[in-house]
Amino acid sequence: MDIGTIMGLLVAAGAILLGLMLEGGQIAQILQPTAALIVFGGTFGAIMVQFPVRVVLAAFRSLATIFFVPKSDPLGTIQEIVAIAHKARREGIVSLDRDLDKIQSPFMKKALMLAVDGTEPGELRKMMELELEKQGEHEDNIPKVFESAGGFSPTIGIIGAILGLIQVMQHLDNINEVGKGIAVAFVATVYGVGAANLLLLPAAGKLRIRTREEQIIREMTLEGVISILEGMNPRMIENKLISFLAEMPAQEKEREQVQA
Repeated sequence: MDIGTIMGLLVAAGAILLGLMLEGGQIAQILQPTAALIVFGGTFGAIMVQFPVRVVLAAFRSLATIFFVPKSDPLGTIQEIVAIAHKARREGIVSLDRDLDKIQSPFMKKALMLAVDGTEPGELRKMMELELEKQGEHEDNIPKVFESAGGFSPTIGIIGAILGLIQVMQHLDNINEVGKGIAVAFVATVYGVGAANLLLLPAAGKLRIRTREEQIIREMTLEGVISILEGMNPRMIENKLISFLAEMPAQEKEREQVQA
């Protein structure tokens, strides 16, 4: 579990609800299914218009990475590359062909296949950097979905509030109900602004961090494979790849331990 995400949501929601109750309000006052339907349904429809269905579905599948720490292991990747470098140094780059099926990372497997097939380091770098660019473009669309949703939801909340006020204006003959109706109408605005600032926009930011970490691992993998192809000493390869961990805050402590 990502403790930061869970704690952040609990603290934010708890502070808002506590403030409501300290002012004499009740949680039941902001539980309005109609307002939730307008805001969340309208926001979902808007992002469906803006993005292809496959991108929207991929974005919702990625929500799990917000609440759970990914299983990526950059230190394990470095160790794997160093082991491959030792074998290539002893038996030659062609000997790696027998071990390709054991490699779990599709990116590393593709890069090593090109290396085994005799691709020049410069050409291999160009081909795999193109692959990095294509994957990066696809992954960048995921947080954009939530950023767009965070922009749409407050506006749709205002639409919900206006719709509620229209209904209120039709019953001005009963002044006692007007105040209650106005209060209910503005719940949609609360939902829209709250969803944008407590969930959607923070989710986009967290996904960008997760995406960048995966991109760094792929960049590190590419540098390692090219170094193997160039015949670099495995110890030098390890030191070079460890420097990539400096861009990953979550791995800073592990990087220091390895260097020590």
